[in-house]
Amino acid sequence: MRDTRAELLAEAETLVRGRGYAGFSYADLSEAVGIRKASIHHHFRTKEDLGFALMGAYEARYDAALGTIVADHPDAIGRIEAYGRLYLGGVEQGLGCLCAALATEGDALPPRLREAVVGFFDRHIAWLEGVLRQGQADGSVRADLDTAAHARVVISTLEGALLMERLLGGPRAFSATLRALCASLR
Repeated sequence: MRDTRAELLAEAETLVRGRGYAGFSYADLSEAVGIRKASIHHHFRTKEDLGFALMGAYEARYDAALGTIVADHPDAIGRIEAYGRLYLGGVEQGLGCLCAALATEGDALPPRLREAVVGFFDRHIAWLEGVLRQGQADGSVRADLDTAAHARVVISTLEGALLMERLLGGPRAFSATLRALCASLR
């Protein structure tokens, strides 16, 4: 049985990650999924509702991934490397991060959607800061690191590398950037 809502979310995510929020319409989504625009409105009354649902699904996937990272990687550097590999998928697919694509549109986003993007980044910065503090406690991360500032450095580096390397150097160059980032934390 076809899960139209899931298909809409998947295609909308690809469109936003590739073109931005303002760069796609329900007509684009209708064509990608093969249904009428009116049918999309049945699932998502407005584009803002669709964007908010996209954020919810993206957050749920990332929350699950962060849980797996914590379970599978006991040390901080291993967790940062695994976190960075989440971005590698975007490089391989030629797509940006959903939240970065939305963030570039900033104040043009509907307020509820903008708040969801800010919340996503705030949670990831806090998670990374905790990982770095844990690494300082166990000696795997430099003791002189400002964990709050470097949590932002980690995200900024990964987002920038995703943006650049999906166009320039590809997965190999992204992986080299990730290795250099992790080495700078030791």
